[in-house]
Amino acid sequence: MTDITTVWDPDQGVGDWVIGSGDLLSGLDLQTAIYISLFSDRKARDDDNYDGTDRKGWWGDTDSDYEIGSRLWLLRRQKLSVNVAQQAVTYAKEALQWLLDDNVVASITVTPQIIYPSRLYMTITYQKPNLTTETVQYYWVWE
Repeated sequence: MTDITTVWDPDQGVGDWVIGSGDLLSGLDLQTAIYISLFSDRKARDDDNYDGTDRKGWWGDTDSDYEIGSRLWLLRRQKLSVNVAQQAVTYAKEALQWLLDDNVVASITVTPQIIYPSRLYMTITYQKPNLTTETVQYYWVWE
């Protein structure tokens, strides 16, 4: 059984589902897992700096070994810099760690690239257990 296919729309900076022949498409399960891991908001830690009282996160994570999502949302209001790009890599690796722990992938690499003045590309390269390698690229626009 496959999951519903989630795709990243770089022009709008959002993920979405794809409809084909009147139904939601399925497949691309690993890329969908990566999208959910990166672009769902993980609960902020006690030592994180965030605005207000909303720590985000999913209520089901309270008794879970792994929290769903990433803390990339914490970077939205920061000025894009090399330090922010490195923090984005740290948050992305944290969000994707479960893929390694559960042997879904054999390896995963996150490579940032800043396109000044306001764009951060992150290239995610992963090796499946069957040793085939795939690469996906995401970007965010800072305003």
